[in-house]
Order: sequence, then structure tokens, then C-alpha cells
Amino acid sequence: MKNYRHTINLQYYHSPCGELVLASVGDELCLCDWTNNPCAERNMHRLTRYLNAELKIETSPVLSETQRQLDEYFAGNRNVFSVLLHPVGTDFQLQVWNALLNIPHGATRSYKQIATGIGYPDAVRAVAGAIGANGISILIPCHRVIGSNRSLTGYAGGLEAKRMLLEIEKNE
Repeated sequence: MKNYRHTINLQYYHSPCGELVLASVGDELCLCDWTNNPCAERNMHRLTRYLNAELKIETSPVLSETQRQLDEYFAGNRNVFSVLLHPVGTDFQLQVWNALLNIPHGATRSYKQIATGIGYPDAVRAVAGAIGANGISILIPCHRVIGSNRSLTGYAGGLEAKRMLLEIEKNE
């Protein structure tokens, strides 16, 4: 029998853009992922492996607070999230995800701009891969990253969800 150091609490949240799975470890959010995302299972596996944790479907104060803040966001009443985050990834992924946190609400950036901003102007594909591996959607706003030609590009929640999120932010 495996001894786990941590428990990851899971809860599901139905957003106007689709169903999300939320997860917390301690008092930090470690997952906000689209349940229809093929990478969601990989992201959960990465969490359990990196954190030496078992999954438990149970609420926690941070999950309740995340749901409350997401409700406010979707109602157009929240521009900034204050939930503590616990992203799990490589140093490069963490660097990319941190850059996403600096994209202002209602603004967009291209993959090239993100790559250049973190000091790797020729690593656009690697940046795109790191963005695709983001397990904390919406709060780490990968939906704000678009193609250099201003087109909507891949998104774990689907392009319609990305379009809706950008529209919510544009109308606030």
C-alpha cells in the first residue's frame, strides 16, 4: 500500500463554457481543467505524481472560494482572482505560466510575444506546448494567448469556450 504525503481534493464546477474539474492541495488551487480536455487525465496524473498525493472527491475551503470567484468572473463582476495557486510543471512551464499571469484582463498576447517576453524568442512551439499543458485554466489565463495574425488558436476547453472567455473580458 502506497503512503501518500498529500491529499488532492476534487470538485466539479459547471461553467457557462463547459464543465471544469477543480482540485486543491492544502490551501492552494492546483487544477482548474476542462473535463472534456484530452489532457485533463494527464494533468491529474502529473499532480498525483509530483505531489505524491491521492485524489479524493471532496470540497475544501479553497475549492469553495474558487467556485465563488469563478461565479463572479462569469457574471462579469471579477477581473482578478485572489485564490492561491499551486501550479505543477517543469521550470520552463512555470516560467511560461507566470508570464500568462501578467497578461492584463481583457488583453491578449501572441505566442511569439510570450516567447520573447520570457527571453526565448525562437521557442514559440515550446511556449505553445507549455501553454497547452497549463492545468489551471482561466485563473492562469491561457485563453488570452492568440495567434500572431490575431486568430484564435487551440484551447483545451475548445475554441468556443476561448471565444466566450475573451468576450466576457471584453464586455467588462
